[in-house]
Amino acid sequence: MNVLAGLLPRRSDYDGVARSWRGDVLAGVTVGVVALPLALGFGITSGLGARAGLITAIVAGLVAAVFGGSHVQVSGPTGAMTVVLVPIVARHGRDAVFLVGIMAGVLIMAAALARLGRYLSYVPWPVIEGFTVGIAAIIFLQQVPAALGVAKPKGDNTAVVALKALARSPNASAIALVLVTAALMVLLPKLHRALPGSLLAVIGATVLASLAGLHVARIGALPRSLPAPSLPGFSVQKMSDLFGAAIAVAALAAIESLLSAKVADGMALDTPRSDPDRELFGQGLANLVSPLFGGMPATGAIARTAVNVRAGARTRVAGAVHALVLLAVVFLAGSLVSRIPLAALAGVLMVTAVRMVEPHNVRAVMRATRSDAVVLAVTAAVTLAFDLIVAVEVGIAVAAVLALRAVARTGTATEHAVHDDRIITYRIDGAVFFGAAQRFLTELSTIDEVHVVVLRLDDVQVLDATGAQALGSVIAELERRGMTVLVHGVRPEHARTLAAVGAFERLAHHRHVFVDLEDALTHADDHLARIH
Repeated sequence: MNVLAGLLPRRSDYDGVARSWRGDVLAGVTVGVVALPLALGFGITSGLGARAGLITAIVAGLVAAVFGGSHVQVSGPTGAMTVVLVPIVARHGRDAVFLVGIMAGVLIMAAALARLGRYLSYVPWPVIEGFTVGIAAIIFLQQVPAALGVAKPKGDNTAVVALKALARSPNASAIALVLVTAALMVLLPKLHRALPGSLLAVIGATVLASLAGLHVARIGALPRSLPAPSLPGFSVQKMSDLFGAAIAVAALAAIESLLSAKVADGMALDTPRSDPDRELFGQGLANLVSPLFGGMPATGAIARTAVNVRAGARTRVAGAVHALVLLAVVFLAGSLVSRIPLAALAGVLMVTAVRMVEPHNVRAVMRATRSDAVVLAVTAAVTLAFDLIVAVEVGIAVAAVLALRAVARTGTATEHAVHDDRIITYRIDGAVFFGAAQRFLTELSTIDEVHVVVLRLDDVQVLDATGAQALGSVIAELERRGMTVLVHGVRPEHARTLAAVGAFERLAHHRHVFVDLEDALTHADDHLARIH
């Protein structure tokens, strides 16, 4: 109960509202205007329709604003989530998404109660940039059928579907609207930075389509109010079938929301830092509630959060106002929104996809190290070929392997001869673990024509069971070849590991372990004198 109490809203969440409420309201209205076309577009792209996208932005946006761990985070439907939802809709149908959302919400809230927020935020930068590039490419390709004004071909892989759409006869009117929308989104902000380019572009394309009488597909009817909450149909078998999908959605919602909150922390330096566990709890609750009203799973939205901060948001009021602005659209402007051409929304999402990729970030990663470049490229490629969750898993695995290889290379063994090469010391530095054990085993086993070998372990930073076993094998091999091995400078935590694998038992005498190097060298001299 104490853990749960720490995750719930508190009065301090609204400290400073008396001073900042005007800026918060203005920022909320600004984000609501920006979020409208994105919510509609992502809803359509997911396969659930514009209605689901709008409901998600309202319900999840409001719940996450109140219960989340960031003061300036804006939540709702995102491009990354549509990438995960499209195959779920294709395989299990639209209704399955609502059950998946509820299950994912429960999993995210459980992660918050288990205090996993701080760990889920540790994702390498090359992995983040890699799946951002992959997501951007998928979102762009997902819009190709709507941009061409053709029916979406069947298929699970987005790239393959886009290629099939290109082979069909395009609708020139749809292509023209896409170009007009993209041009307005690019040009209008250059006239004045405060102009909502995406919204004005959609309005312009809609007016053009109506005045010119263009035959293009439209959004269609939207609800005039929020539907009453209801539970989706479920059974043990259905939940079992969808459990893997729920884990994927939960993982994505958690990772993307924490990343977005982290970005917001860097932008809004005068607001309190985000609480990762509270952020998970808020996002979990948002994903639990949104499907009850017919919404899709949601995450923290980096682009909308950035707009919120730049517009002057300082408290959660801005995120709540953003949701209320969209709710007003449902009640007051549903009939107008229904006339928006799908091609216009496709143009908005295509430009958004291009803007998602920060070229300077990609160049920085690619130029940093070869390993970072490999991680980015692999993550982006796997995102395109499979899905985002697999890409993150593969990207983190590749990053971990390359990092282990780099750490293994930091371990060195430096030889120093004493008494005309009859006594030598080997100072081992860095990490002696499974990634470097074989190299140390090979290098130290080549020692020859020496009477005494002193292994200096005082600078060993990491030693695991494999590394300890390798050192034990080296000791056994050198002793078998007639060389006496002395060990110096073993740390207490490493001594336990060496003892556990029996490394000390392979020494000629239990007194051949020394704390002081001078004592070890004196013993080596005495041993050499006895030999002669």
